[in-house]
Amino acid sequence: MKKKILFLCPGNSCRSQMAEGFAKKLKGSMFDFYSAGIEKHGMNKRAINVMKECDVDLATHYSKTLDDLGEVHFDFVFTVCGHAFESCPLFPGSARVIHVGFDDPPKLALGLTNEEEILSHYRRVRDEIKNFVNNLEKYLEA
Repeated sequence: MKKKILFLCPGNSCRSQMAEGFAKKLKGSMFDFYSAGIEKHGMNKRAINVMKECDVDLATHYSKTLDDLGEVHFDFVFTVCGHAFESCPLFPGSARVIHVGFDDPPKLALGLTNEEEILSHYRRVRDEIKNFVNNLEKYLEA
């Protein structure tokens, strides 16, 4: 049986969705992946677009909370931002919570008007998340 891994962030609109998308594409044969937020913020269109550049389709993803996932018992929970780590609920069973923080692209882009400059923040965080997913096993072994 594959280990179940959750990526958790505040709104399940950007970072946790990117992590789930990369994880399913790169490691989906090894683990079952999920993402959720402390609350629902809706999908971030720029996140969808920059992930498409890496052949990861988030167009059918939707923002969800833990309640939307039902009775899944996670083996590992990765909080991908400080707020999610601080607000992380208790998980039944033996879920190990691991914090791996990433900058919030919408916050980085606040006040910017040039779309390429805005997207550069999304791309940087996307690439950092991809690198994290590529090295996921080292976090599971620690």
